[in-house]
Amino acid sequence: MGQHSQSLDGIFQALADPTRRAVLKRLGEGSASITDLARPFDMALPSFMKHIRFLEGSGLIRTRKEGRVRTCSINRQQFRAIEAWLTEQHAIWEGRTDRLERFVTAQAKEKS
Repeated sequence: MGQHSQSLDGIFQALADPTRRAVLKRLGEGSASITDLARPFDMALPSFMKHIRFLEGSGLIRTRKEGRVRTCSINRQQFRAIEAWLTEQHAIWEGRTDRLERFVTAQAKEKS
């Protein structure tokens, strides 16, 4: 299992949680402070911070501290990795379904 695969594992684990997906959706609109991101969730800040650390650890977001405010932003590079993997999987499955369709069509012609 290579670095690319381990990176994808972390990304998909991060995306598996609805709170983290909601944070990513919000960050898709632009950078936000952790306080602003945490506001809609009914959880203590330390619990919310675990989600932020997980997202940051997976590489999906970046944080920077300006004075006393920590601001989060999307790391678009990681989303390109997801897109590349999904495109690769799509091509594989498209090829498999095309072969299956040819097989079924050939079988139907042989029977008629």
